[in-house]
Amino acid sequence: MLTNRQEQIIKEAINIIDKKGIQGLTIKNLSKAIGISEPGIYRHFESKFHILVEILDEFKDNIQKFNQQLMKSDLNSLQKIERIYQTHLNLFTENPAIISVIFAEEIFNNDKKLYKKINEILKSNENIISQIIEEGQNAGEIKSEIDKKQIALILMGALRLLVKKWKQNLYSFNLKLEGEELLKTIKILIIK
Repeated sequence: MLTNRQEQIIKEAINIIDKKGIQGLTIKNLSKAIGISEPGIYRHFESKFHILVEILDEFKDNIQKFNQQLMKSDLNSLQKIERIYQTHLNLFTENPAIISVIFAEEIFNNDKKLYKKINEILKSNENIISQIIEEGQNAGEIKSEIDKKQIALILMGALRLLVKKWKQNLYSFNLKLEGEELLKTIKILIIK
């Protein structure tokens, strides 16, 4: 469990990455933004690497908890897909800076451990969505003539592209409404 100060450091690190990129995330910039000394940062995190690990681990843990609850629910496959979209759209609307970390795996290319963590998150999401789609196909809710992994790729890729478009357009449109419209369109394509 993170302390209040660690949560503050994580939140500010995400904001710095959003504004200045991964290169802008330095202990010096972080300490200035928070208003504590550089050694104060080091009392909470060993290094910049450990801050990034915590950001990814926290996101991964939250996704896993969400996925476990979702899979235990009585929702049908289409309702589960809707819940995934709604949850992600709410997360990004409320915390737009997180987009710069979650949808920018290229910033972790230079570190194999961090890149591996991002890949684990993506694989986990792909697997859970594929599992939901397979349930829907078995229940006759989703077209079975389309491979579940292809549908998962469409769902994940479409959401990712919409969110990145929203960020690039400086959040100038209603992400939730656009996301709902996108999901309606995808449903037309996949519902049996």
